[in-house]
Amino acid sequence: MPTETPSTGAVPPTRLRWWTELPLILLVYGCYSAGRLLVRGDVASAVDHGLAILRIENTLHINAENPLNRLFTREPWLGVPADFWYASLHYLITPAILIWLFRARSAHYRRARTWLMTSTFIGLIGFTLLPTCPPRLLAAGHGFVDTMAHYSSYGWWGGDASAPRGLGGMTNQYAAMPSLHVGWALWCGVMLWRHSGTRAAKILGVAYPLGTALVVMGTANHYLLDAVAGVAVMGVGHLLAPRVMRVLDRARARLFPRLTPVADATVSPIVSGGCQTSAGERIPRQRESRLDAGAEPDTSPSDEGEGAAATAR
Repeated sequence: MPTETPSTGAVPPTRLRWWTELPLILLVYGCYSAGRLLVRGDVASAVDHGLAILRIENTLHINAENPLNRLFTREPWLGVPADFWYASLHYLITPAILIWLFRARSAHYRRARTWLMTSTFIGLIGFTLLPTCPPRLLAAGHGFVDTMAHYSSYGWWGGDASAPRGLGGMTNQYAAMPSLHVGWALWCGVMLWRHSGTRAAKILGVAYPLGTALVVMGTANHYLLDAVAGVAVMGVGHLLAPRVMRVLDRARARLFPRLTPVADATVSPIVSGGCQTSAGERIPRQRESRLDAGAEPDTSPSDEGEGAAATAR
């Protein structure tokens, strides 16, 4: 007797709406900015952490910041664009990628957004536990030049931070480990590589995070290990994103049960669709669910053959 597979009752995904997404993103960014501002840490500890990172890099011979910083300081045609890159692009490209995913790749948006936000919160934990003095704020004897201060006459930023002039005191300059500049740029690159349909966009997806890594070191805002930590944070965020989505779904179902979509129980995805296979058949045939009044049940060709053989006897 044929069996029918009942509906699994899977809950359809929640429809994305911009008026719920925008406040969420602004809230997360507000927490990020407030966290950077409030968690300043001890300056002496931040300097010690920065010097420890520099010693590790010198021991491993991976100190790429010094030669890059000297190059950016010596060549304004490199240093000035790099300062503009550092001060502005992560505020422009990251939201642009989010909007593009929301409008053109909505099936991937929620996972991508959760990945970005989870990694950002992990970065805030790093700022809290390990305040780090960037290379540009170390003593001059270490050979670093703050290119943003050096070229401040070319931009809107002041000499003490990448913030607008007069607002340098409103940012935490010791939030260097990990580098979320590099982390966000990596996220943007992965989104372009995975979901764009053009070769130019894929090339940009590779060039943007690599360029950002060079910029944050050349401007003396981050160490190489800061950039490595930024990549690691994005990796952890990528692994945690599915779990975070499940937790948020459960919380939403409990707090807002009326807003949680419910599967339609009247729709049963039966694969057979009325097709049944008799013994000896390889291809199912469509059978009527109702028999005409007085009509005998249909018999298969094999049944008719057996009956004819019996009569012949």
